[in-house]
Amino acid sequence: MSTPTTYGIIGCGMMGQEHLRNIALLEETKIGAIYEPNAAMRDVSKSLAPEAVFADSIEALLEFQGLDCLLIASPNFRHLEQLELLAQCRPLPVLVEKPLFTSLNDLGRLDRFAAQYPAHVWVAMEYRYMPPIAAFLSQVEASTGGIKMLTIREHRFPFLEKVDNWNRFDVKSGGTFVEKCCHFFDLMRLTLGSEPVRVMASGGQDVNHLNESYSDGPPDILDNGYVIVDFSCGARAMLELCMFAEGAEYQEEVAAVGPKGKIEAFVPGPGRFWPAHLGTPPLPKVVTSARLPKGPVVQNVPVDPELLAAGDHNGSTFYQHRKFLELVRGNCSAPEVSLHDGRMAVLIGLAAQISIAEKRVVEMSDLI
Repeated sequence: MSTPTTYGIIGCGMMGQEHLRNIALLEETKIGAIYEPNAAMRDVSKSLAPEAVFADSIEALLEFQGLDCLLIASPNFRHLEQLELLAQCRPLPVLVEKPLFTSLNDLGRLDRFAAQYPAHVWVAMEYRYMPPIAAFLSQVEASTGGIKMLTIREHRFPFLEKVDNWNRFDVKSGGTFVEKCCHFFDLMRLTLGSEPVRVMASGGQDVNHLNESYSDGPPDILDNGYVIVDFSCGARAMLELCMFAEGAEYQEEVAAVGPKGKIEAFVPGPGRFWPAHLGTPPLPKVVTSARLPKGPVVQNVPVDPELLAAGDHNGSTFYQHRKFLELVRGNCSAPEVSLHDGRMAVLIGLAAQISIAEKRVVEMSDLI
């Protein structure tokens, strides 16, 4: 048996624990060392990775000699500073959770890091790897005859509680349209194969977190909005986000339309939130609707129950790690989700935040 690929983990909160469960499903992998400063999250992580060494600092974790790669799943505002620390101490291939950064002020630092880091960096954009989204992507060009309009709708539950409530504040999360929605802006770019030109958005904090208060003050995160993005290819895309719609049958709905027809993907939310009295959760599906002959064709896209049980992202975390391992093991030459991809997804989100705050259209050329 070959030597297992060994991970070092930075951050084991809710998302970090999902990564641990999915890494455990992959052949010939192990968790070598973990840095998690929160005692409660550390205890959960010990149950998921009992053989791992727990380090008191990132520097101490990087001294663990058996590491082949790293995962960063810490709070958003820590990602860039931790990447910079890896560059100083021990640059290994790294899978870093989204968003890559949280402020326009970070761009200079990010560009310096990108120019100097000698190892591969893969930005975690799980939504690309959801089986119904992957099926949608494989059929979208043939089904539409060239996309003219792309719509993404997410109707979901409010932000969950995170360690020290960091996700309640724009300054730490980057804002809702960065923290939650950079996935969707990445998906827009990937689906259209084009770059954004301008962004127009409207949103607000209308229902959630209104009566909450913390040491940092009341939450300022948005809970709903619309974002329209014009792309250089001439197509336009729209995101509709509502974070007080957890009663919906499907959490994500993606639709692309072109001169030939329409294709849609329907993705249910996490199975642990589906009401037991409603029975079996809905199946993910892809629906194609040609203009001629008319009539929708439905394709169910079931996901392995073991993968569904390992996380909240429809199996995508597993598939993402499987591809990342191919990179670490030298079986492919470049990350599928690059630093540029991560950069652009955040910039669209920041443009949306600016558009909402200042009630204006934002030209991407002013940010890039």
